[in-house]
Amino acid sequence: MSSLTSAPTDAVPQPLVVRTVALDDLAGDQGAPDPADLLDLLPSEAPLAWVRRGDGLVAWGETLRIPVAGPHRFAAAERAWQDVLRHAVVRDEVRLPGTGPVAFGSFAFDETSPVGGVVVVPRVVVGRRGGRSWLTTITPGAHLSPAPRLADVVGPRVPAIDPGDVVYDDGAVSADGWRDVVAEGIAAIKAGEVDKVVLARDVHARTEHPFDVRWALDRLAARYPSCWTFSVDGLVGATPELLVRSEKGLVTSRVLAGTIRRTGDDDADVAHAAILAHSSKDLEEHEYAVSSVAQALEPFCSSTNVPDVPFVLHLPNVLHLASDVTGVLAAPTGTAAHPSSLALAAALHPTAAVCGTPTDAARDLIRRVEGMDRGRYAGPVGWFGADGDGEWGIALRSAQLDADDPRRVRLFAGCGIVAASDPAAELAESEAKLVPMRHALGRDASDS
Repeated sequence: MSSLTSAPTDAVPQPLVVRTVALDDLAGDQGAPDPADLLDLLPSEAPLAWVRRGDGLVAWGETLRIPVAGPHRFAAAERAWQDVLRHAVVRDEVRLPGTGPVAFGSFAFDETSPVGGVVVVPRVVVGRRGGRSWLTTITPGAHLSPAPRLADVVGPRVPAIDPGDVVYDDGAVSADGWRDVVAEGIAAIKAGEVDKVVLARDVHARTEHPFDVRWALDRLAARYPSCWTFSVDGLVGATPELLVRSEKGLVTSRVLAGTIRRTGDDDADVAHAAILAHSSKDLEEHEYAVSSVAQALEPFCSSTNVPDVPFVLHLPNVLHLASDVTGVLAAPTGTAAHPSSLALAAALHPTAAVCGTPTDAARDLIRRVEGMDRGRYAGPVGWFGADGDGEWGIALRSAQLDADDPRRVRLFAGCGIVAASDPAAELAESEAKLVPMRHALGRDASDS
């Protein structure tokens, strides 16, 4: 395994050899695992995943690791990745989004965070899209090896370990203290410092047994199939918010802002959806988020489509106002290439949905009142390929594993604050947003 610094480098000791083969017909591959369930293929150690409704990518092993930091962390990652690709030998027999060379990435919310960011080039990738499956191997070397077989790279299936009893404790501030943080944010808004700010809350969890990421991934994917379930470098979660998808010149961003907790009663939730769709407070919050995304995409697109009104996204724990902003990418003058998905993610981050507006003022307010480093919570997480296309989500409804303690996990939730916000209501909303990761770590009545 090699590592690269945050600057462009020629430190790759030898070319990477990348081979992608189809797995659509495994009849002749005796004993091969079934790629239909991607998460079932993952090992327990450092699994990588980006899965939604059974499609996506899972990976493991680490051929290269590219750490980055600071305000130029996205550009540094892009340059280093391009340097890797210039030295790669590639045979892609499938040619779908996610085949060929692929890297996973996760970046800190704040440019000043010591967490920085990381791009991981895995050793093995298994992908699935629209009923087609494939296997990619990425290894150092000078020559193509024989076509890989899934049975040779997937070890014996070991069930995910139940974390056992989970004990929760306050994070940077207590629940009561976080109400005070929200009140401070509201006061700043009323004083004219910002129009909107997104404040985060963390909760610490300690598991009885060492935490197995696969346990959480399986439960998140099963309960939240419409979300993007992810695992990158110890950051695990299921996000309903797609920062950006870039595919063959088309770009999509799913924007969420405006939330109400579900009651568990279908009739009551239908009524709540109607209330949410007409809530002036939530519509104001949503408009800020949509405008920030549309403005950030505009310089990169020949045309964009911004919905006039949001729809209500139904999740098991909450209802969200949601809008899908789409566009057609335009190549910069004098070039034939579209901007990469990572470049788009850098331009979009942080949106008003995770930071606030105006951006710089909201970020300064967050640094002043939150009293904690968010790490990679609310930062971009996802994957990208050799052509620059890829998918980047916002690391919401997520948890970060402690690198020094396998039984310690840090959970996050965030709420958009506007002038009409109420601290008690925002605390309740944060509790609703912690539900997915609490469920992912623990057990509930549905498991018995």
